[in-house]
Amino acid sequence: MQLVRSVIFNVAIYLVMFFYAIVYFPFALLSKNGAVQACHAWCRFVRWAARVIVGLETEVRGTPPSGQVLLAAKHQSFLDIVLIYGAVPRAKFIMKRELMYIPVIGQYFLRVGAIPVNRGKRGAAITKMLEDVKKGQIEPGQILIYPQGTRVAPGMKKPYKVGAGVLYEQLGQPCVPVATNVGHFWPKRGMMRLPGTAVVEFLDPIEPGLPKVEFMAKLEEVVETASDALLEEARR
Repeated sequence: MQLVRSVIFNVAIYLVMFFYAIVYFPFALLSKNGAVQACHAWCRFVRWAARVIVGLETEVRGTPPSGQVLLAAKHQSFLDIVLIYGAVPRAKFIMKRELMYIPVIGQYFLRVGAIPVNRGKRGAAITKMLEDVKKGQIEPGQILIYPQGTRVAPGMKKPYKVGAGVLYEQLGQPCVPVATNVGHFWPKRGMMRLPGTAVVEFLDPIEPGLPKVEFMAKLEEVVETASDALLEEARR
């Protein structure tokens, strides 16, 4: 029965995604704020549908930032994107270039400030983003990066890539680490969605000024430690 509910949930959220995309499209064309509002509305729907259809509660802990910061987050499934994006006013993230070619949806990615990159060329994307920030071409907001570069199953370890350190060093902004346990309930692959309480937690900011190597070590320590604690909580 849980698998049936999971299938219904997955179908529902993607149907509603395209419905919202079409309904909000005129507003998104007129204003970037319209695109952001559409995405926030869909994030709220996903959280509601998860609770009602599959019994999956979602919780955002800590203090989501509202100013210009770097968000460096643990990435376990699509759900952590939904929770993080919905919790902050103006998140901008680096995305795979293929996603921008999805009809209608791809235009939303660009309108909300996502930065499309080719696979294997993340470094070039970071360089371009830093140039755009200096030129004032990117509006203020929260730059979201996944330091491990991909989804990582709960409890698994994968090295942190240097891109987060480069952004931290060059932007001179605080970095807010983000931990999660969502992969325990919403796996990287498959249709099954499990009941429970999925959490993303905004941790204490790492202030600018640390050497890049020291920053990377601290970032990995705090995110992995907090994510492991959330995983144990989920298992209990």
